[in-house]
Amino acid sequence: MHIVFFGDQHLDSLGGAQVSMRLQREYLERAGHTVTVVAPRMHASTGSATQGRSSATQGRSSATQGRSSATQGFVDLPSMPITLDREYSMSWPGRATDRFLDRAMTRRPPVDVVHVQADFWGAFIGHRYAQRHGIPVVHTMHNRVDVGLAAMTPLHRPALAALNVWRRRALRAVGESVAGSDGWAFLRGLAAGAAAVTAPSTHFARRLEKHGVFPDVDVIWNGIDDDLREATLAAAPAERAAGRPRFVWLGRMSPEKRLLPFLEAFVASGVDAELEIIGGGGQRAAAERIVRGLDGVGFVGRLPYSETLRRLAAADALVQTSIGFETQGMTPFEAATLGTPSIISDPDIAAELGGGLWAVPDAAAAATGRAREAERVAALAETFRRAASDIAAGTAPTPRPEVAEAFRQSSRTAAMIGVYERVL
Repeated sequence: MHIVFFGDQHLDSLGGAQVSMRLQREYLERAGHTVTVVAPRMHASTGSATQGRSSATQGRSSATQGRSSATQGFVDLPSMPITLDREYSMSWPGRATDRFLDRAMTRRPPVDVVHVQADFWGAFIGHRYAQRHGIPVVHTMHNRVDVGLAAMTPLHRPALAALNVWRRRALRAVGESVAGSDGWAFLRGLAAGAAAVTAPSTHFARRLEKHGVFPDVDVIWNGIDDDLREATLAAAPAERAAGRPRFVWLGRMSPEKRLLPFLEAFVASGVDAELEIIGGGGQRAAAERIVRGLDGVGFVGRLPYSETLRRLAAADALVQTSIGFETQGMTPFEAATLGTPSIISDPDIAAELGGGLWAVPDAAAAATGRAREAERVAALAETFRRAASDIAAGTAPTPRPEVAEAFRQSSRTAAMIGVYERVL
């Protein structure tokens, strides 16, 4: 088969969807299939900081960025940078982009399946391409659009209304008849052109079905590179190194990830522990101010994927702090498959993992606004104390072995191939 991935962002940029798509591409090609990746051209000077690149074959050097490279299995669309660091960009879904893409695809084999793994311009461009050429679409929903926008701006309702207007105009032949102005209407409009919809977690799949996005959503977790997992485990020490409890936080430093409340909770907990923060983003300066002068806290920036996994395996616990935003939340699964338990703030992710964690009680269910966040910070601080005590006593929970087996990318690719064959 020839499968064409459509993404909102270049695969050399930071993000969980990009990590997953790189792995999917590698394992589909190992299985003998052809994959083309269509995404906006990246404007940053280098992709070396990419969190998810697990090997040289999963990314491209900076010398190949900034040009259409259909002959290499990538089509970089004309784009404009949308963040100050120029890592993220967008391509306008219109006739000019359609013509550019169609010309580029003439240098690739005939397409069997379009796999849209985008939520905005990449989704529009992908559905437009499939509609023009009569190709079936598998759409993977990666994003809680409503929650993400609410975390970033108080104007999320008018922003969602505008997105729905944009969606109806961009997808006139597919989802223009889907009415509504909220996040679920937006996703329903995207799914209108799909032959199958997948989601990376059971809880997100059931929400999509409940809100009428698609009648039967396939659950296919994002996975971890089988070989890299084995190498990481083989290099890990057989016993825990002596010392204070070691926590690690990993992710994009933006409001929906709740980095700042997490650090406030860590300070308030008073635990005698080490904390390593991996990642980058706009909130780094504010985060450093919160813990300035605190012993044992380090910001290490963005790391290669293999090094990130090594540090996850060496940690006593991962801390996951977003609530309601993640459609899977890959980091707790990556930690679990390496034998590292997690402190989990999101009850849906805790339920999906099924064990091997410290769940943060949502004591703020009846509160609102600042009072709700203050109670959540207090609950997280208390969970820190409990986790540090368990780690010191040698009674930390153990992740379930079934999670490690089900999270291997080879098994996830086999499941996705089944979906492709079904829609064909």
